[in-house]
Amino acid sequence: MPIPGHAASALDWLLFEQAGVVTAAHAAALLGRARVRGLLASGRWRRVCRGVLVSHNGPLTAGQALWVAVLATHPSGAPGHGALLAGLTAACEGGLRWSRPGPLYVLVPAGHPYPDLRRRLPLDMPAVVVHRTSVLPGDHVRAGRPPRTAMPRSIVDAAQWARTDDAARTVVAAACQQRRVAPEELRAVLSVMPRARRRALVLETADLAAGGATALSEIDFLRLCRRHRLPAPDLQERRLDGDGRSRYLDAYWREQRVHVEVDGAHHMDAGQWEADMRRQNEIWIRGDRVLRYSAWQVRHQPDYVVAQLRAALGLRI
Repeated sequence: MPIPGHAASALDWLLFEQAGVVTAAHAAALLGRARVRGLLASGRWRRVCRGVLVSHNGPLTAGQALWVAVLATHPSGAPGHGALLAGLTAACEGGLRWSRPGPLYVLVPAGHPYPDLRRRLPLDMPAVVVHRTSVLPGDHVRAGRPPRTAMPRSIVDAAQWARTDDAARTVVAAACQQRRVAPEELRAVLSVMPRARRRALVLETADLAAGGATALSEIDFLRLCRRHRLPAPDLQERRLDGDGRSRYLDAYWREQRVHVEVDGAHHMDAGQWEADMRRQNEIWIRGDRVLRYSAWQVRHQPDYVVAQLRAALGLRI
């Protein structure tokens, strides 16, 4: 929406700040109920759901859907009730690159009543998932349009609400890899959330991320090394390839000159496969030994992987 001019009313500024979405109660307080009914009857405004209006009659934009998700969580549609974007929704609004579509997540205070949104929201809205919390310090909240939880709290909640442990690890690793959050920030959030779901998993993943493991396959591999008491490798070792470009090794034991590459699904692409072969050949030419495993082998054939690692590192099997 365009920035309101000098003669703009309080409603103009409210609509600007909330992407054209407003509660019926707030609109009536500023315009009067009769004027609001007239705007709806004329088709200039649209009722999105009970208690929430939008100042046009077309489909909702992505930004408007976020405002509807926040404002629709209060039965009366009253503003200022403390609902926040949370979890992956808040993390993406804070800059996390995440390509997987999903529901919109909203966090409300414990004891806060909210309606069954499945019966309230229109078809052009994503699903909305509402969670309650009794722990929400001021530093867990960020001002925004709409307001949202801070990035560290968003990532912790996203991990709590993920469908699987792998999905939880992936979002924590992605946030650390993209430098959207530091491991110590996640620990600080969890220090005031002792009963958070997957608390140990988030702490472990943050610890591994601090050591350089930023992909799920790397996290699995480092967990395997720890579990079997293998020497800790250097992660993301930087090398220059034959063209002078920086490349990073998944895991490297410098003393033994052993390099391990863990291949995810993207390595099956023909172009990626050829690039991997060229890099492997360059590593061999420089005198290092290369072991390659699929992410599936690391997870489901650990004994096989560990036996080869022990042999390559000169350890007793």
